[in-house]
Amino acid sequence: MNPAAGTALAVLLSLVSAAGYALAAVAQSRLAAAPASPDGRGALRALLARGQWWWAVGLNAAGALAHVAALHHGPLTLVQPLGALTLVAALPLGAYCARRRVTRTEWRGALWTLAGLVGLVAVTGPAAPGEALSLREALAVAAATALLIAALSSGRRQGNGGRAGRGLGHATASGIASGVASALTQTLTAALALDLPGAEPTWWQTALLAVLISGFATGGLLLSQAAYRGGLAAPLAVVNLSNPAAAAVIGVALLGETFRAGAWGWLAAGGASLIAARGVVLLTKGGGGTGEAGVATGTGAGAAVGTSTGAGAVAESGGLPAARIAGLAAPEAEPAGVPLVR
Repeated sequence: MNPAAGTALAVLLSLVSAAGYALAAVAQSRLAAAPASPDGRGALRALLARGQWWWAVGLNAAGALAHVAALHHGPLTLVQPLGALTLVAALPLGAYCARRRVTRTEWRGALWTLAGLVGLVAVTGPAAPGEALSLREALAVAAATALLIAALSSGRRQGNGGRAGRGLGHATASGIASGVASALTQTLTAALALDLPGAEPTWWQTALLAVLISGFATGGLLLSQAAYRGGLAAPLAVVNLSNPAAAAVIGVALLGETFRAGAWGWLAAGGASLIAARGVVLLTKGGGGTGEAGVATGTGAGAAVGTSTGAGAVAESGGLPAARIAGLAAPEAEPAGVPLVR
C-alpha cells in the first residue's frame, strides 16, 4: 500500500474509532440515567443483565480495534489527535438522544478541551521509541495506580455539585486505569517476545501481567460508567485527558522518554493542560451534564422532561426510534438500574 493510501485508511479508521467510542459513551450515559434502587445491592449483576451495557462494551471494543488498526497504517502523530474527536461526536449525539440542543457553552468547552488534548498529544509522544517496563516496575506502577484509583473513587458526594465532582474523580480514575493497562500491555508483549528488561519472566509472572491488564481495563470501563452518572461531556473529556497523561507520566518517569522540543515542550504541555482544564470547567457549566442523566428539566422543541422523585425515579418522554434501534435511548418501561459506586 502506498503512503497516501495508508494515510487515508488511517484517517478513516481513526474516525471509525472515535465514532465507536462516542456511541459507547452515550450508551453508558443512558445507563447511568436509570433510576437507582434504594439499597444499591446487586449493582454489577443488574448492569450485566442490561443489553445496553453489552452494546457499550461491544462499541468500546470496536473503537479499540479500529484505533489499533489505524496505528498500523498511520503515524501516532496523526491517529492520536483524531481520536480526540470522540468528544466532539459524543456531545451532539448525547444531546440528540436526550432530546435537547447542545448549548453554546458546551460547544466552547468541547473546542477548548479538544485544543488542549491535541496540544498534549502533539508534545507527549516519545522522541525515540521507549523500552518496556521491567516486571518490578510494572508491579510498582500497578500497586501505585490501584492506590490512586481507590483515592479518586472514595470521595463522598453531597448535593449536585458533589455528584459532579465525584463523577470527574471517577473519570480521572478511569482514564488512568486505561492508560496503565496500555503500558502493561506493552510490557506483556515484550515478555511474550522474551525481550523484557531484566531476567527472563516465568510463566506465572506473565500470567500475572495478563491478570493486571484485564483488571485495569475492566476497572476503567466500570469507572467510566460510574462517572457518567454526573453527565456525559465533562467526564468524557476528563477520561480522554487523563489516559494520555498517565501514559506520559510513566514514559517520562520510567522509560526515559521526554516531551518533544525539550524545555519548550514542557511549557507547551503545561499550556495545553490549562487550555484543556478550562474546557472541562466550561463543560461542567454547560447545562447538559444533568440533562443527559435525565434529571433536569429541558425546554424548547424536542426537550426531554425528567423529574427526580422517591429513590431517584426518572420520568422521561418517549425515546427516538433510531436511537432505540442502536440501543442508545431508554426503553418505554425502563427497568430499575443501580449505581455502581455508593
